[in-house]
Amino acid sequence: MTTDSIKEALKQVKYPGFSRDIVSFGLVRSATFDAGTAKVSLAITTSDPKVPLLLKTEVEKCLRAQPGVADVIIELAVSAAKAPAAGGQSAPGAGTTPAGIKHSVAIASGKGGVGKSTFAVNLACALAQMLGLRGRPGRVGLMDCDIYGPSVPLMMGITGRPSVDGESLLPLERHGVKVMSMGFLVDDNTPVVWRGPMVMKTIQQFVQNVKWGELDILLVDLPPGTGDAQLSLVQTLPLDGAILVTTPQVAATNVARKGGLMFQKVNVPLLGVAENMSWLVDAAGHRLPIFGEGGGAATAESLGTDLLGQVPLAQEIRVGGDGGEPVVVSHPTGESAQVFRTIAQELLERLKI
Repeated sequence: MTTDSIKEALKQVKYPGFSRDIVSFGLVRSATFDAGTAKVSLAITTSDPKVPLLLKTEVEKCLRAQPGVADVIIELAVSAAKAPAAGGQSAPGAGTTPAGIKHSVAIASGKGGVGKSTFAVNLACALAQMLGLRGRPGRVGLMDCDIYGPSVPLMMGITGRPSVDGESLLPLERHGVKVMSMGFLVDDNTPVVWRGPMVMKTIQQFVQNVKWGELDILLVDLPPGTGDAQLSLVQTLPLDGAILVTTPQVAATNVARKGGLMFQKVNVPLLGVAENMSWLVDAAGHRLPIFGEGGGAATAESLGTDLLGQVPLAQEIRVGGDGGEPVVVSHPTGESAQVFRTIAQELLERLKI
C-alpha cells in the first residue's frame, strides 16, 4: 500500500447524503502507510454528531479490507457547519450549494491573456442554445469572478444593475444565459482596489446571495492564477470539475499546467483542456500556427485529461466579444461556433445533463 493507493481506496467512501466521495470533497487532509498501519487525517464540517462516527466507521472498514493493512489510525477534526440558506444543501468542507443548481464548472487558466473569458462566454451561449433545443431555456448561468477586470458584461452585451429580491441579487440575462459580474456593481471608471479577503467575500456572496433559480449548469469564469479567488471558490461551491484554457505556446501551457495541478491538489476533477488561438486562417485558406502547435494536447496529456477542442484565432470572435454578440450567436454556422458547440456537447455528456 502507498499514500496514493490509500486515497484511491477512500474514494469508495461516500459522504452521508451525497453521491460524492470524501476524497473529491477534499476531506482527506493526509494519508500515510507504514509497517502495515494506515493513518488517515480527516477534516469535516458538520453540525450532525452522527456524521463523524459514521465516516470513521466507513473509513476503517474500507481500509481494513485493503491488502497489507493490519491496523488503521483515523484522526478526525470536526468543525461546526453554518446553517444553510433555505432550500440549500450543506456540502462538507466545500460551502453551500445554492438551491436549484445541478452542476457547477470552473473555467480557469494559469496565465492571463489566453482568452479565457471569451471562451467562457461562448461556451455558456453554446450550452444555452443546446439546452434550449431540448426545451430547457434559461438554465445556464455564468458567474464572472474576475473581480479586478470583469469583461463578461461587455462580451455578453449586458448593461445595467441587478435587481434585489429580499437579501438576494437577481442575475441579468441575455442570449439565454443568466449572468452575475462585478462589472454590474461598479462604474466603468471605478477601479476595484481590494485585498484578498474582500475578493473572497465577494465570490462567496456571488455564490450564496444571488438568486440563480433553476440551472442545469453554472459556469464560473475565474481570474488567472492560483490565489485567493480560486481557493475561495473551491471552499464555497462544490465544483463538478474545471476546464483549463490555454494557448499553444509554452509560456501559456507551463502556467496552465500549474493551474491544473492546483485543482488536482484541492480534489476538483479536470474535465479537460481547451486550446484557444490555435491557428489563423490566411486569405489563401492556409492555417498559420501563430502561437505554435501542440501545446493544448501536451498540457492535457501531462495532467491526465483530454483536449476538448481547438478554437481558431478569428476576427469574428474578437468582433463578437467587443460588440456583445458572441460568435456562437453572431456566426452560428461558422467554424468557431462549431468548435464551441462540440465542446459544449462533450461537457453535457460528461455531466450527464
